[in-house]
Amino acid sequence: MMTTFKRAIFVLPVVAAFAVAGCGNMTQAQQRELSGGAIGAAAGAGITALAGGSAIWGAIGGAAVGTLGGYLYNKNEQSK
Repeated sequence: MMTTFKRAIFVLPVVAAFAVAGCGNMTQAQQRELSGGAIGAAAGAGITALAGGSAIWGAIGGAAVGTLGGYLYNKNEQSK
């Protein structure tokens, strides 16, 4: 278990750096949807892990809900 945690401590910042670098030429709408998905995935994984469920499925569900939230927020902003 500890080896997985140590690996995650190393991998997460690397993945985050690549994700931030890839956002340079995205539209504001794409950035909103991506950030909504990322925040949803992190929240979903954390909540299901604390509740004793599968963090993977929590991350998938959270990413879906977060992306949908970012999309709906963007549509709301465009309609103003």
